[in-house]
Amino acid sequence: MRIKDIRASVHTTSIDVPLLTEQVRGYGREEQKEFVFCEVETDEGVTGVALTGHFLARAVVVALHEHFLPAVMDMDPLEIEAVHQRVWRTLNPRAMTGVVSSALSLLDIALWDIQGKVAGRSVASLLGGARTQVPVYVTFGFPQYDRETLAAAARLQLDQGFSALKSVVAVDPGGWREDAARIRAVRKEIGDEVDLMIDANYLFTPVEAKLLCRAVEDQHLTWFEEPLHQNDARALADLRAHTTIPLAAGQMEGHRWRLRELVEQRAVDILQPNVCYCGGFTEARKAAHLAQIYNLPVAHGGGWPLFNLHTLAGLMNGWLLEWHLGMVQVGKLLFPDAPEPVDGVLTVPDRPGLGLTVDRAALRSTLVRPE
Repeated sequence: MRIKDIRASVHTTSIDVPLLTEQVRGYGREEQKEFVFCEVETDEGVTGVALTGHFLARAVVVALHEHFLPAVMDMDPLEIEAVHQRVWRTLNPRAMTGVVSSALSLLDIALWDIQGKVAGRSVASLLGGARTQVPVYVTFGFPQYDRETLAAAARLQLDQGFSALKSVVAVDPGGWREDAARIRAVRKEIGDEVDLMIDANYLFTPVEAKLLCRAVEDQHLTWFEEPLHQNDARALADLRAHTTIPLAAGQMEGHRWRLRELVEQRAVDILQPNVCYCGGFTEARKAAHLAQIYNLPVAHGGGWPLFNLHTLAGLMNGWLLEWHLGMVQVGKLLFPDAPEPVDGVLTVPDRPGLGLTVDRAALRSTLVRPE
């Protein structure tokens, strides 16, 4: 069996956000308008699928068509380490990130999907099969909510069976003080027994992050995700030394060396490789093994749970999976047989590979056509 084709395209959609009357264009924050869908096909007609997010989406498509396909054409899709070695040597010998990491993630995810279909096993099983179910937390706290609506949205998710919630910070015009008030409003609504996480998406300075941590130390947060600009490992380590709130980061890092820096600098309590950005399952597995050596759990941030589910289910130190309401709607649209959580737990599909069937009509309807 040989790799014969890579097809990638840019797509967009709009989502319904609970308690808001109008749809939100894209699948989350203002910049999250587009995503990339990819298929890899073999000469025997077996195909694998993958998704990645909005970062330079059109450039990712060009990279796959014009650079990755010529580099890996006719390689064995089951020899995934060999494929990575070819890509690193021919396309990325200086270990750059960005477009090349997103493109590699798509290729790798699709190859694992192919491998699972050939073997008749799920990707989670191929990765190690540590478990078949993964606990999830729901990212519910969209920045469009005011303080009162945010609390009501939290209650809504509890009523739907979730027992762990995450909300965005660092985007309100009121700054860290308003973030602290919003966190307190949610905690008051949900009580002390519910896991509550916050996510700054790289947007705070070290001083702002310290001020927010100091203001909410008593709110029993499960973790503070990506609090600082550029995931500065040195500054993260300093923040970690000054707060009792566990820190999580790594979801947008493009290869194992950046993830290693977070671990070696003692910058995080929870490592968060995301297969849609870090180079796929192959790189995420290496990051998870690194974390395990240092006795750290691997959790999920950055969205696209239908793919990252397999990492957390497959590997021994896998923990919580993000059920991001925006990206979940994209998944449901494109993959009508996608699994859904029951009582806050997501089960790996009992089907080979990723266990996903593509809705071709939905793929066509969301396509962004070249201008």
